[in-house]
Amino acid sequence: MSQAPLEAREISAPRVGRFKVHIQGDLKHCQFIILTVHDLGCNHSMWTNFLSSPAMEEINRRGAFIHVDVPGQEDEAPDLPAEYPPKHKSGLNVCYTFPSMQSLGEDLVCVLDQLDVKQVIGVGEGAGANIVARFAMAQPERVLGCVLIHCTGTTAGVMESLKDKVMNWKLEQIGMNPSTEAYLCLHRFGSATPEFEKAENKEQLTRVIEFFQQSLRSKINPKNLKRFVQAFMKRSNIAEHVNKFKCRVLMVTGSKASFNHTVHNLFSRMRERLDKQDCEILEVDGVANVLEEKPERFAESLLYFLQGMGLVGGVPMPRVQRSSSIDSTGTPPGRTRSMSMEEADMPRGIYSMSPPKYGSPTRSGAEVLSTSPAKS
Repeated sequence: MSQAPLEAREISAPRVGRFKVHIQGDLKHCQFIILTVHDLGCNHSMWTNFLSSPAMEEINRRGAFIHVDVPGQEDEAPDLPAEYPPKHKSGLNVCYTFPSMQSLGEDLVCVLDQLDVKQVIGVGEGAGANIVARFAMAQPERVLGCVLIHCTGTTAGVMESLKDKVMNWKLEQIGMNPSTEAYLCLHRFGSATPEFEKAENKEQLTRVIEFFQQSLRSKINPKNLKRFVQAFMKRSNIAEHVNKFKCRVLMVTGSKASFNHTVHNLFSRMRERLDKQDCEILEVDGVANVLEEKPERFAESLLYFLQGMGLVGGVPMPRVQRSSSIDSTGTPPGRTRSMSMEEADMPRGIYSMSPPKYGSPTRSGAEVLSTSPAKS
């Protein structure tokens, strides 16, 4: 599927300095705009790769995207300068300090302001999800909804901090190295090598991991990555401030994701303080990285989420396979049924893309996503 060409822009921001953004689609003539932020060891290309999935065709046709690169994380980026901007207006040197996660989140509003965009749906993965969450809480009037993939709301634990110290030393002294690659693979893909052997599509997952490792070795600047990792490790707790969310939130995790437990903890906190209709969670069984392993599942859930906000109407929903001998509409076994236009336009909850854990079959045959209390 062909994609809209990317338009690269630089956006100035008071604490971040500059964001490099890549615009995909027509911001002036679209039904909605999605702003994305990437995870550690990645940049906007993780999103453009995902958008090339055939499952994203309907969303691509109707929406536009603003992909934000965290400073210094673009492909083949030069070292972040020791002083940035080079000179302060006063003439004094100003040392560059990599922005905190909070500053990154709060300064995203500059992207909207300078592109003349009123509101967006925020989508982030990992560290990027943490940044998007902070943006949504700081600028509730500018965010219509949030999709937070593998988002943690807590500060870094002791073991996470110890691993970080070793990894950062190696990034500084010898650049990208096997132990750092292993750490970042664990962060993004969640499972140790033996678990990869049990993946539904082992060959596909192996290719994805090898591509990620190759990108780390050849495209990502290790010194700049170190600064991003440090900022993530020094993150403040956002779970205590979830009452600042004023938009709908969809939490997404894989059952084997490294942050699965903390995702559920954050969801539990949201359920305590937010309207239950405004906070939902999708857990995809048997995978660690939902975007890479089950892109079609995530795309379908994102479409439901957008429909629930009234942003996408009249889209035939993906076909759902019925397992019973005869369903309530009289459809025989082995046949599928598409949603009617009336059903497609009706706001509804998010659907689980994995075998049901809770909930009951809907009239369309999908399983309603659980909004029951999170795991302990």
